[in-house]
Amino acid sequence: MSDTPSFPSLLTPNFLLRQIVQSDIDSIFKGLSNPQVTVWYGISYDNLESTQAQMEWYRDIVEQQSGIWWAICHPDHPAVLLGTCGFYDRDKESRNTDMGYWLHPEYWRQGITQECIPAILRYAFQHLEIHRVEAEVEPENLASRRLLSKLGFSYEGKRRQCEWRGDHFVDLEYYSMLAGELR
Repeated sequence: MSDTPSFPSLLTPNFLLRQIVQSDIDSIFKGLSNPQVTVWYGISYDNLESTQAQMEWYRDIVEQQSGIWWAICHPDHPAVLLGTCGFYDRDKESRNTDMGYWLHPEYWRQGITQECIPAILRYAFQHLEIHRVEAEVEPENLASRRLLSKLGFSYEGKRRQCEWRGDHFVDLEYYSMLAGELR
């Protein structure tokens, strides 16, 4: 997978959001095989070979225009992936999309997603003509619930036992932001 010239890199005061490329696979595997990350993320991989499916997904959603996902890096170290964030399940007709994110645990509680998520939201509202962004969060994931509230997402409610995770059903809380609500 190579860089797509038209892929939109975004810059915040402290971070670079760039295209995820094949050379990121080791870092993607490190994150998506870490139980601290995958307990909330819902996707995990056992080896580099299986992680290739995730790499292909990042590429395919851009090609199919069903989403877009960025690598989060420091501008002076763009090869070091701190985590990822992006959109998936884009519905062009209804102009809505789902949002997700994850960070390597050593970068938690540093305000990284709080700084990066508004940049991708601005991109979605201004360039993708998205009207509604939604996020699903397990009720026990207090950090994500706090983040979404700080960013101005509205809590819409909880779906009980709506998703199977490993060996049990989980509840999911739903948060949304509409175009024009971004602070």
